[in-house]
Amino acid sequence: MSKENLFAKIDRIAGGSKAGLIVPAEGLAHPKTKRAFAWITGLLAFELVLGVGAVVVAVIIAGNGEPVPFAVWMRTVVVLAMTATLFYFFWRSTKGYYWGYQRLRLFAQIFPVITLVMAAIPGLYPIWMITEQIVFSLIMIGVGDFLTGDHMREVFRKPES
Repeated sequence: MSKENLFAKIDRIAGGSKAGLIVPAEGLAHPKTKRAFAWITGLLAFELVLGVGAVVVAVIIAGNGEPVPFAVWMRTVVVLAMTATLFYFFWRSTKGYYWGYQRLRLFAQIFPVITLVMAAIPGLYPIWMITEQIVFSLIMIGVGDFLTGDHMREVFRKPES
């Protein structure tokens, strides 16, 4: 199976009936689009570093004999999995896939809310993890801001089927 066939199958699962919808190439080539994608790349890369950093901190704490709550381990794994998923959505949106943009935009708007609500639950996470979640949320809000701007919404208008 070729890589493109594999990606097409993943796209079909992730994008559903909109998996094949591609936006016009001229919008993708626009300097504002390229600038937004450059910023989003940096923000998502920072999210990845932040997620890996959280795992490293948890490992160091556990290595020093301190207990690390199960919720912290789950959070670190989930953040890394989410970030990988966001990178896939982002990559597909840079290729013009309407569904990739829509999924990335949706998650960039939902994840900060979920993360901040989870951080607000008393006693669930230690202070360092709460701080990480707040930073994570702020970065995701930045990603969402780029994606919901007038230019990007115009570029990623729903194409005709």
